[in-house]
Amino acid sequence: MTEIVRTEDGSDTLYVREMDEHYHSIHGAKQESEHIFIKCGYDYFTGNNIRIFEAGFGTGLNAILTLIKNQENRKVSYTTIENRPLPSELVAKLNYPDLIPPEFRECFREIHSCGWGSVNKITEKFSLLKIREDLTTCKLTGEYDLIYFDAFGPDKQPEMWTDEIFRKISSVTVRDGIIVTYSAKGKVRRSLCRNGFNVTLLPGPPGKRQMIRGVRI
Repeated sequence: MTEIVRTEDGSDTLYVREMDEHYHSIHGAKQESEHIFIKCGYDYFTGNNIRIFEAGFGTGLNAILTLIKNQENRKVSYTTIENRPLPSELVAKLNYPDLIPPEFRECFREIHSCGWGSVNKITEKFSLLKIREDLTTCKLTGEYDLIYFDAFGPDKQPEMWTDEIFRKISSVTVRDGIIVTYSAKGKVRRSLCRNGFNVTLLPGPPGKRQMIRGVRI
């Protein structure tokens, strides 16, 4: 059973009872995503155009925050993989449209309603490719400048935090490309280092002491 939970910053997240796991921090879903993926990932990248790969589409929060942030001259190509898309009736109950500027509310609906397996032009500067596959078994292709690694935690979904997974990620990350994730566990840091990333620990969002940013070498 999956239920909506209001977090401390007023934004919703989802709680998966069978896993005893939340999709986002209960200290603030929106502020967590903004800190980890926007501030420490998107804002850290200096190129004009940016190719993003997200492991774990989930509620679409990272995607819509990236789209909103990208009111610059960048062109964003956003690819995301998810093997268990949320039902539309659950997405419709999330309060994210109430927390974003009105002009982006339709964009949030579109990133969920657009088709899987093909590139969708959401705005002039933001295109979205949603892949409905399991990252543990699929073959990754392409080249990416920035990786949002947002799988469930290593203790809840250990198969997503292995050398094999980070080898796949590394193989599609360009030199000097960036990976950001909320986890700061030692085994995650060591696995990223073994697979070609120079890893730095950064201050985490509220409720979390540290997080990881890695740069592909």
